[in-house]
Amino acid sequence: MQKEIKIKLEEIAIKRTDGFPDRPTIIFLHDSLGCIKLWRDFPEKIGELTKCNILVYDRQGYGKSCPFSYSKRDNYYMEQEADLLNELLSFWQIDKAILFGHSDGGSIALIAAGKYPDKIQGIITEGAHIFVEDITIKGIEEAIKLYKTTDLKTKLDKYHGNKTDEMFWAWASTWTSDQFRNWNIEGFLPKIKCHILIIQGEEDEYGTLKQVENIITQINGKSNQLVIPSVKHTPHKEVSELILQKASEFINGINEYKTGAENEYKK
Repeated sequence: MQKEIKIKLEEIAIKRTDGFPDRPTIIFLHDSLGCIKLWRDFPEKIGELTKCNILVYDRQGYGKSCPFSYSKRDNYYMEQEADLLNELLSFWQIDKAILFGHSDGGSIALIAAGKYPDKIQGIITEGAHIFVEDITIKGIEEAIKLYKTTDLKTKLDKYHGNKTDEMFWAWASTWTSDQFRNWNIEGFLPKIKCHILIIQGEEDEYGTLKQVENIITQINGKSNQLVIPSVKHTPHKEVSELILQKASEFINGINEYKTGAENEYKK
């Protein structure tokens, strides 16, 4: 199902570098509490290593983008964000997209590649979820405790301003609700045709390796997995150099494959 887009596309904040004509654009999709600034210089580094253009954006309700277009999230909110991303690709005039999604952003990337397979050349996910687990709820309950008892809210205020409370509880309340226990996006996986790299830390506090296993076994595209010992939910921050290396190798492999296929087609 596709939901009506209720926001103005120009109200989505972006950071974009177009230094490589005719090359793909790597689009970075942040996690459930993230934004453009929290990626720091990681996107630019991957752009340089792969000679690709980059685009980082704040989803609605986050960072410098517009407020949420809905009053309460339902089980389809990530599909709605995938539909919005599809609209944004046209708005940004991007026809060669590679998605790099962290956590919620990874789940959105999977949905987008399943619903709009002809628009996505490849996906990298970190800590993506395709269903809800007990460990996920436990991790979010711990985050709620920190939000109430530490300076976590103050730290998030620096990035999300007066949207912080609504953003945090949109995530925390939705994922810990009885209704959301049935959330599952595995139905999109067999429709994914592009190359995919699934990254997860062995000690991810929000998901088990069952997430990785189920993604790898159900997609139809060429898949690779990277499971990293002693790493939690944010590999691109915890072991940045390793992720830069593996992600750039993966993206360069996609580009070589696409170039080879195009040259073969022209013969």
